Amino acid sequence: MRHRRQGPKLSRTSAHRTALGANLASALLEHGRIQTTEAKAKLARSVAEKAIPLGKDGSLHARRQAIALLRNKPVSYRLFNDIAPVFKDVSGGYTRITKLGPRPGDAAPMVVLELSREVPSSVE
Repeated sequence: MRHRRQGPKLSRTSAHRTALGANLASALLEHGRIQTTEAKAKLARSVAEKAIPLGKDGSLHARRQAIALLRNKPVSYRLFNDIAPVFKDVSGGYTRITKLGPRPGDAAPMVVLELSREVPSSVE
């Protein structure tokens, strides 16, 4: 049953929403923090909170699921090699949302979405 499984629509089609969540979560996992609107941050947080346990699992199936979820192979490699070891002893709460205030142009509520622990940057 899919009762009460629907999130905010964000004035987008379902495919656009899925792609937006994957792109924002990939940016979060790549950079460690992003600045966006509150509604988009909540969408990205849900995707990232599903991806990090996959990285902690580390199996081939989890790797394939993470690539399908994030749609970005280099970011999924960073998830498994750099991010997952930092969160190995944490059972949840991988991200943090900090409110910044309204955006000057349209007064949209802006936030910073960041990982709750510092992740060392990979040497590229």
